[in-house]
Amino acid sequence: MPDLKQRPNTIPWPPILFVGAALIALGLQAILPLPWPGGAVAAALAMAGLFFGAAGIALDLATLLAFRHHQTTVMPNRGATRLITGGPFRYSRNPVYVGNTLLVAGAGLVFGVAWLLPAALVGAFATARLAIAREEEHLALRFGQEWSDYAARTPRWLFRV
Repeated sequence: MPDLKQRPNTIPWPPILFVGAALIALGLQAILPLPWPGGAVAAALAMAGLFFGAAGIALDLATLLAFRHHQTTVMPNRGATRLITGGPFRYSRNPVYVGNTLLVAGAGLVFGVAWLLPAALVGAFATARLAIAREEEHLALRFGQEWSDYAARTPRWLFRV
């Protein structure tokens, strides 16, 4: 167990969790496919999926650029050197995880793999449990009142839950 002031985790959980959830979904699709609509409905779902996927990629890229601009780490198992509150962090304390959730859900809609929709939610829930809580404790220890003020005005996802 790491010293939370130095770093939040020893394992970079979020990428593992989202990829793992997606792989399990694809395995379930292979052995127990869920029904998917055809025709115009499938086309509309695919268009929505392209939008969600593109939004997820754009959000991830914008967040990576913010980390780079502020010269701090994007790795969820390394200690933060700066608290970023601008850019995509104005709207969410976890824009990469929002982007990852949108990307997995979007892939499900584009490719007609219904299992990817709950997988996106499972990845987000698991990330909240295994990473976000520890990351937020790390940030509170590192940045004190500055973190508290930011957390009070900015939702964890895109809205308060």
